Amino acid sequence: MEKFDYSKAMAELEQIAARVEDPSTGLDDIDKYIKRSEELITACREYLRSAREKIDNLNR
Repeated sequence: MEKFDYSKAMAELEQIAARVEDPSTGLDDIDKYIKRSEELITACREYLRSAREKIDNLNR
């Protein structure tokens, strides 16, 4: 399993946002981009939750 890269995920989310905002993007593509963005957002939230837990444990 590849290690999660938060920076790459955020960059991909920015690319997705630009594509979705482009008027030439078709509805089928928008649906695909939205599904991918949901996956990325979930992974980012989990990464941040994990990082927060690690920090909280260090401060105890």
